[in-house]
Amino acid sequence: MFLGTHSPRLDDKGRLFLPAKYREELSGGLVITKGQERCLYVFPMAEFQRITEALRAAPVTEKAVRAYSRVFFASASDEIPDKQGRITIPQPLRTYAGLAKECTVIGANTRLEIWDAKSWETYLEQEEQVFSDVSEEVLPGIL
Repeated sequence: MFLGTHSPRLDDKGRLFLPAKYREELSGGLVITKGQERCLYVFPMAEFQRITEALRAAPVTEKAVRAYSRVFFASASDEIPDKQGRITIPQPLRTYAGLAKECTVIGANTRLEIWDAKSWETYLEQEEQVFSDVSEEVLPGIL
């Protein structure tokens, strides 16, 4: 499970230090791909394989499934962190997420998300009130 918020910087070669608390879980490999709201998703390899199986079972006859799968897999990059815990984020993914230097990495349960720091601040400002106002519609009977 990935939790918390971290503020690493992207270096000139497009590399990012993974937060230390996540490095062991991701040391065997990970997949970076496009996420919603112009962030990047980072999945441990096992979680990416689970998602792959679920999408494989989805009906290819549905246009939304085909479109989502195409973008999701075409933009995916499998990476192995170096000995210092850095990963290289390919230029097309950096462009998609608007990553330049200041980044925010958030834990999002089964994945990490990488955001441009300003984009994350803007998103959080917009969504915190919505979060505060949510009642049982999101998780009925849970919270």
